[in-house]
Amino acid sequence: MTGILPIVAADAQALPSLPDAQGWLTLGPLAEVFGDRACRSLKLGGVQVGLFLVDGEVYAIDDICSHGNARLSEGEIDGFEVECPLHAGLFDMRSGKALSAPLTRDVRSHEIRLEEGVLHLRLVAA
Repeated sequence: MTGILPIVAADAQALPSLPDAQGWLTLGPLAEVFGDRACRSLKLGGVQVGLFLVDGEVYAIDDICSHGNARLSEGEIDGFEVECPLHAGLFDMRSGKALSAPLTRDVRSHEIRLEEGVLHLRLVAA
């Protein structure tokens, strides 16, 4: 990857970031990325990513449900499960695994790294 990859939050705040040689994007300080929320939706170079903060750990999965056009970051969270707000199917936010009907396909899980309070993400290829 080269150049600046646009990162756009659901609230339309743009956070330009230059990926490093290994493809890691710096999202910013954890407290600033999440604020007072437990989840966040970001558009990273055309990919909608849901970020989830559970018990001090951050997880990143594709934010669009594999069954319908709904943002998982707008669903209910119970432990490590996130419920699609459209059809109530459950995903494991740690792996992207589809856990219940009507879901039949997993969503991608992306790599997260937290260094000195700064959150970094690397998109996993489709």
